[in-house]
Amino acid sequence: MRATRAEIVVVAMAEVFRGDGEIVVSPMGLVPQLGAKLARLTFEPDLLMSDGEAYLVTTDGVVEGWQPFRKMLDTIVPHGRRHVVMGANQIDRYGNQNISAIGDHARPKKQLLGVRGAPGNTVNHRTSYWVPRHSTRVFVDTVDVVSGVGYDNAAKAGPSAQMYHDVHRVVTNLGVFGFGGADHAMRAVSLHPGVTRDEVMAATTFEIDFSGVETSREPTEEELRLLREVVDPKSLRDKEVPA
Repeated sequence: MRATRAEIVVVAMAEVFRGDGEIVVSPMGLVPQLGAKLARLTFEPDLLMSDGEAYLVTTDGVVEGWQPFRKMLDTIVPHGRRHVVMGANQIDRYGNQNISAIGDHARPKKQLLGVRGAPGNTVNHRTSYWVPRHSTRVFVDTVDVVSGVGYDNAAKAGPSAQMYHDVHRVVTNLGVFGFGGADHAMRAVSLHPGVTRDEVMAATTFEIDFSGVETSREPTEEELRLLREVVDPKSLRDKEVPA
């Protein structure tokens, strides 16, 4: 392939933002940031990128707008006008995410970040996830702690939790996954070139719907140029997603 696995993953992450238009994006982590920048430089020029504190910035960090946090919480977050990409220590077939603790919550085997803003993110606007190592430790039958709210728990919570609830995509080093299966169960959207269904299933504890699965697209020549020369000239992507 002319593109590395890392470059295909970044393009897959960029595709997560396709169609978002003029919306605030909060990509947490290297690959989500690279994907958001690539999307803005190509097919989604109206994306609004935040520095996470007080400003809206361009893809090279130049301040282009003021974003006071109170206004962010009042006018953007609760009204579906944001797309956040978070990590996941665990995720299940309905999109419940855990970044809080591994094991029983009262006496966990491992303490993680805590739920942080995950519940509010998932019930207030579109949320996607980035998992650099697709494995059975992450893709589990049931998460130990519900941090990000999945489709089954949003339904249990009622209409108020479903108004803007939209768990969109999970991008991993193996493929891209959505929740278009029965009852919003996880469905494979695309597998990266060279990845097999058996490889995905061996790294997942639950069944995944592969109906209609495609192959993740490779970057265009212009996307490769932007990625290699502008967005990530130091090739940090290859450290996160080895060939």
